[in-house]
Amino acid sequence: MKTAVVLGTGLIGTSVALALSRHGVLVLLEDRDPDAARTAASLGAGTVLVPEGLEQPVDLAILAVPPAHVARTLRDAQARNLARAYTDVCSVKGSPAAEAASLGLDTTGYIGGHPLAGREKSGPLAARADLFEGRPWVLTPDQGTRRDVLNRALELVSLCGAVPVVMDPVEHDHAVALISHAPHLVSALMAARLEHASEEAARIAGQGVRDVTRIAAGDPALWREILTANAGAVADVLEDYAGDLAAVIGSLRSLAKEPNSPAGEAAAEELVARLRRGNAGQARIPGKHGAPRAAYAAVPVVIGDAPGELARLFAAVGAIRVNIEDLAIEHSPGQNVGLVTLYVDPDAAPGLAAQLVERGWTVQN
Repeated sequence: MKTAVVLGTGLIGTSVALALSRHGVLVLLEDRDPDAARTAASLGAGTVLVPEGLEQPVDLAILAVPPAHVARTLRDAQARNLARAYTDVCSVKGSPAAEAASLGLDTTGYIGGHPLAGREKSGPLAARADLFEGRPWVLTPDQGTRRDVLNRALELVSLCGAVPVVMDPVEHDHAVALISHAPHLVSALMAARLEHASEEAARIAGQGVRDVTRIAAGDPALWREILTANAGAVADVLEDYAGDLAAVIGSLRSLAKEPNSPAGEAAAEELVARLRRGNAGQARIPGKHGAPRAAYAAVPVVIGDAPGELARLFAAVGAIRVNIEDLAIEHSPGQNVGLVTLYVDPDAAPGLAAQLVERGWTVQN
């Protein structure tokens, strides 16, 4: 790939452009908001496409627009003969492909794509060239997709450092409803409970609620587009969820009314059963490098909230020759300290804790 056009210079489009530019691809940029395109160009993502267009088609056009705009953007790009091949990066695949077919477009030169990466921030200023490194990137070819178009899309995925995954469009939409779109709504609804929470409740909010509500910070306008395009599949997931939620509420009401009765005992067992189902589902989320999720031991370390403290802790762990598999950081309310929980191999945890204490660190039991 020598040349590309990115249509839409938000977070994803600009990140794609930065990744391609880093590999020497000549990238041209266009956005309905000229300021967004100029901002992306100023970041080194490419050059703004001039109104006169191109002398000859580029190798690939990347449509970085919301799902509802993909087909119309593809129609406009094909009418201008912008590229030899076209792909998109939106998070819904079925409806854009169906609309493109209904408009009579040449779908043999187009392949759907969805990089499963993002940030809570939006716009070109939030873009990163390494946003897709190691992340799945779904491609949804159909029987009519030309081989050269598939190969060009695979090259795009490779240049962005992502991992290609080929899926059927309908299967993809059901999958992202389960693992992305419905969770975002659940996170937003949980975060909404905090809007009118007391100051005391907000002050003691810890890592648990931060984890559950992190993705609720997403752009509502963008999520309106996503949820509209995949509404049926998301509704199916939430309908099942609503049934589980109603059953849990019933169990909790029974426990509140008669905690020590046979009915209360049955309700408690029902809650435990559902929590175990949650354990089983969470265990299916892949671990490092796509391998089965491993069980790690937690080593909680208290650190000061000061420059260099986290680096000093990492250096100490490195000197002890222990690999950090994962970590979590929780800030203490009202104090300039935090708790860093290091997740390491269970066999290494006792020795790591002991040696950190010897080096002056406070390790919680």
